[in-house]
This record gives sequence, structure tokens and C-alpha cells, in this order.
Amino acid sequence: MDKDVFLWQQKGKYLAVFGHDIFYIQEGKGPNLLILHGYPYNTFEWKSVWNKLTQNYNVLTFDYLGMGFSDKPKNHVYSFKEHAEIVNYLLNYFNIKTTHILSHDLGVSIAQELLARDKEGTNTFKMQSLVYMNGGLFMDTYQPRFIQRLLSQSPAPIGKLLSKLLSKKKLDQAIKSVFGPTTQPSELLLNQFWDILNHKDGKAIAYLIGRLVFDKVNHQERWITAMQTTEVPMCFINGPFDPNSGIHMANRYKELIPNPNVKLLNKEIGHWPQLEDPEGVLTAYFQFRTEINTEVYQQNS
Repeated sequence: MDKDVFLWQQKGKYLAVFGHDIFYIQEGKGPNLLILHGYPYNTFEWKSVWNKLTQNYNVLTFDYLGMGFSDKPKNHVYSFKEHAEIVNYLLNYFNIKTTHILSHDLGVSIAQELLARDKEGTNTFKMQSLVYMNGGLFMDTYQPRFIQRLLSQSPAPIGKLLSKLLSKKKLDQAIKSVFGPTTQPSELLLNQFWDILNHKDGKAIAYLIGRLVFDKVNHQERWITAMQTTEVPMCFINGPFDPNSGIHMANRYKELIPNPNVKLLNKEIGHWPQLEDPEGVLTAYFQFRTEINTEVYQQNS
């Protein structure tokens, strides 16, 4: 295992949740912040913004079941409901009653499910704010990669075979295609991603996790209604160059969400803004937090 990936793993601990070991990291002081990672890797994607976030907030993050350093059961039906229940379990375990949320990629869908539950009053905690970043918020606009369709829309036996046959070269090509032209991933990062994916034979179940991408269609009406009617402050930080969920997703967000708060990064930033432009992401996020703090002050004055 790569040294930096190993050190990241050493930062965390494991907690048994619903019969499975979930890897988590909790660090920092200040207001609570839950950060949710993307597919198909893990919390390591936050490494470049981690220190600045933990200097300002009590940050909790975890690897989803089936991903990263958490358990990866092979005969399992993965769902947004289960991911949301694991979030609730963790926050309840740590006695976190209120939290801000920062999400990316697959994490934005988990955040949408949590927002719908917030509206329904079924979370164990209250959401103080919610930031989405480069994820498939709206399926009528989302443009998945070919490899996602191949793995996730094929019949299960074929998807299973394709996952096992997936080569590092093919995956590297897919990852490079969603980074910006001037912020391409280094060979070191691609090797680190490969280590993470293969931990506990995770590559073998990539197709099972990937099926969640297209399961989002079944939740769109409920999730979008929650986004349109919530009183939770929201923001969309966007890497515009991302072919999956870039400027086209930001424009759709502006069309569908009342009083949209969209913060566009440099036009050549792609799908992984926290890796491609960590300072830009931090600036946008801290600006959002200042904005909502000012709004609260004005409302109370």
C-alpha cells in the first residue's frame, strides 16, 4: 500500500455498524462538519483540503460500506437508504445533534437522501447547511461515463465479470477523462486510487456500488422536492469542465432551485475540485459559511 494512503488509514478507526466495520476519521475543533466522498474511492479524496477544514471545524468523515477501508460484502444490496442510516448511526454514536454537510459525487446523492429525511423529520440530527460539489443531482442532466454504464447497467453476472476484468489502464483513462486539461492526476494519485479500490478486493464489487448511479432515478421527485422546499442553506460548488456534472449541472441547478447559490471554479477545473483546485474549493466553501452566518445574524438582529 502507498505510504500516504497507509498514513490516511492510520488516521482513522473502525466502528461496527449494522454488522459491518465502517472506517471513519474524526478530527478538529469547532462547528460540526460531515464530509461525504464520491465513487469509486474513499475519504482520501479530501486529503488536500483536510488540514484547513479541521483547523476550523470538528470534521467527521467515513468510507461508505463497500468502499475504501470499510467492509466490502460481496453478496449485498447497496442502497441510499442504508448509506443514510449509517450516517445517522455514526452521528448518533458521536452525539452529534446538528451538523453542516459538504458532499461530492456519490456523496451528493446521499446528502439529497439526508435532506429529504430532514424534511420528513426522520434523521437523528438537524442539518445546518448543505454543500454539493460535482455530482449527479439531476438525472435528466447527468452524463455518466461509458465505463459507468458498462459496469452498472449490464446484467449482474456480466457486471461482476467486467469488474474483475477491469484493468488499471482502463480505469486510469476514465479518471483522466473527467479531470481538467491543466489539472490531470499524477501517476502517484492514480496508483493511490488503485490501491484504495483494490483494498479488501473492492474492485470485484465496483459494479454493485455503481448501480446506485442509476438507482437515483427512483428518488428524483422526492429529492428535488426537498431541495426546492427546504429551509436548510444550500450551495453548489462546481468544477465547470467536468463532463459528467460540470457547467451543465450548475445551469440546471439554477433552473430548478429557488434562490440558487452556485459558486463556479476556474473554467478548466473538472470532476475532482478538491484535488484539482483545493484552494478554490476552500475559498468557495468558507465564503458560503460566511454568507450563511451573516444571514443568520441579520435574521436575528
